[in-house]
This record gives sequence, C-alpha cells and structure tokens, in this order.
Amino acid sequence: MFDCIIVGAGPAGATAAYHLAKRGHAVLVLEKDSLPRYKPCGGGVSPAVRDWFDFDFAPAISHKISKVRYTWKMGDPVEVKLDTTEPMWMVRRDVFDNFLMEQAQNQGAELKDNTEVTAVECGSNGASVTTAQGTFSAPYLIAADGSQGPLAKWLGFSEPEQFLGAAMEIEAPVTNGDAAHFEFGSLKNGFLWNFPKADGYSLSAGFFRGNKGKPEQLQKQLADYAKQLGFDPSQGKYYAHPMRLWSENRQLHTSQALLAGEAAGILDPLTAEGIRPSIFSGYQAAMAIDQALAGDGEALSKYTQTIREQWGDDMALAHRLAGVFYQFPKIAYKVGVKRPLAAQLMSKILCGEMRYADITERAIARLKSSFIPGRG
Repeated sequence: MFDCIIVGAGPAGATAAYHLAKRGHAVLVLEKDSLPRYKPCGGGVSPAVRDWFDFDFAPAISHKISKVRYTWKMGDPVEVKLDTTEPMWMVRRDVFDNFLMEQAQNQGAELKDNTEVTAVECGSNGASVTTAQGTFSAPYLIAADGSQGPLAKWLGFSEPEQFLGAAMEIEAPVTNGDAAHFEFGSLKNGFLWNFPKADGYSLSAGFFRGNKGKPEQLQKQLADYAKQLGFDPSQGKYYAHPMRLWSENRQLHTSQALLAGEAAGILDPLTAEGIRPSIFSGYQAAMAIDQALAGDGEALSKYTQTIREQWGDDMALAHRLAGVFYQFPKIAYKVGVKRPLAAQLMSKILCGEMRYADITERAIARLKSSFIPGRG
C-alpha cells in the first residue's frame, strides 16, 4: 500500500512526488499519457521555482530571456531589460515535466504512465483509485490532473470558471531571441504572447475577462499574429486548451484529498502564469501530506489556508487589476504598461521577485485617475 497517490505528472504532481518521496514516503504517480508528452503552454518559468528544490534545472531549460517587449496592436513598443537576479527561463513542457518526474523517481517515487484513472473513492479508510491496470489504495490522494481532469468534480469540489487559451508551436531559426513579447489590443478581453525557445517559438493567446471567445476566433487571431511576426501559420501546430484562472479563494481539501496545480484553478488571472504556482501548490501539498502522515489531523485544512494566504490573496489583487486592465486596455497600456517603470515591475512579478500586493493599489489608482479629465 502507498502512503499517497498522485494523479497527474505535471509540475504540481511531480513536485509533490519529489518532496514526499524524499521524505521517505511511498508515492505512486498515475499519468494518463505516456511521458514525455506534449503540453500546450508558452513555457515561461520564473527562476524562483529553484528555491523549492535542491537540484540544477539546467537540463530542462531550453532558453533564457533577459528582456521583455510590449506592443499595442503591433506598434507603440516598449522594451525593458529584466532587472532581476536571474533571466526568465523558457522551457518545453514535454522536457520540463519529464525532467521533474525523473527527479521524483530518483527519490523513489513510482510512476505508472499511460494509466488513465476511471474512478475515485475517498472514505475514512483513505482513497481508492481505479484504472484499467488495476485499483490502488493509499491514505491520501493529491489530484493534480490539470484543467481538463475530472478528479476535482469527482471529489465534490466546486469548479472554477474556465477561459479559453491556445498555443501555436513554430519551428524556425531563432532571431532576436533575448526577449519575450507581449501584444495587447489585438485580442479583446485578452492578449497574445511570443516566447522564444532554443529551436523555435511558442505563440500563445488567451481570453481573461467577460466574453470567453470561441476556439475558431482564437485560432484566427493567433494565425494573424504569426503572420505579422513573419511566420507561416500553416507550418505551426495549433492547440486550444481551457485555462482555470484564480478568481476567488476556494476550499482545496477534503479529509483525504488535496487539489494542486491547474486542477485547483491556480493560474494567475492577469498573465495566465501557471508553472510557478503549480509547483508551489505541489510543494505545499507534499508538506501537508507529510504532516498528515505524521499524525496532524488539521494538516489538509491548513493546506487550503496556506494556499490562500501565500498565493490566493495576492491573486485576488491580480483579479482586481485584470478587471480594470481588460475593461480599459488602451488606457491601461498607455498609463501602465507603456511606462518603463511599470513594465519593469511587471517583469519582476513574472520572475517571482515581487508580489501584486506591492503594486496593485497604486496601479489601480493611477488607472482610475486617467479616466478623470485633467488628471493623469
């Protein structure tokens, strides 16, 4: 019998597996796909994630960027050099996720990939997880099966609102590969971005407010974006995917199970950053299960509280800022993003060196003042 079963081998699940196995616990990770597997994602990672591990991520990093470039309808640009201790990482998710899972296996975690979960039962005796390859049991369960996974619903959790995102992978010689690009104004209620990798580019788009848009609309917009960047969209691979953006603090635990990663709806509601918060939630889930196995009857409820205090409260501020930003994007770009200092501060947030709490009240006040004639 295992001490913990983790469903999903993405950043959240692999992180939880690594830390639980490192602490001597018997861990089983169930993954429906065969690893390594492709995951639609821009692939930007804050180097702050290294603080939760004791190994070198170099083998999993495709590229690093030292600049961020913002545009409004492909013009009116502003470019800032990252004033951070470490350049932002660009990764390919098949490589990055597999690397993390290998580190967990090196610590003793067991992986069963190509193993889809078909049913879950939780009771006073623990969790029972059914797959086509058999049924597995453990006192505790971590549901880290992503934005499209069924476990949150099966376990009775309320589901966060879903928004539409998309990615287009283009293999092309990389030129001017030292900057990540963010494009505003072209996509209503959202934005587009372009992240360079060692051997190509990851173009992404997402809706973040109000009208969630249609897949065909997003595909056309992303294809137009590719053309404007000088790429042939017919040579790229397009993927649409749901995004579960953090909108409110929710319960993320039962007496035997925790939600982590995108299954917990943990994505940044302003930027859609997902890898860093997923890793953070996986780490905190591991700490909670470790404490529960040691006899702490309140450990799982403390997990919900920890995620709220250390991530959710800041995401509530990001949600407020997103509401103003995407309602008045042209003004927000002019008085916010276009200012080099504001762009630099946003870059520090992306790299994990600042929090929204440090800037939100000032940013919203500045935006509101710009709506008043004679001010701003």
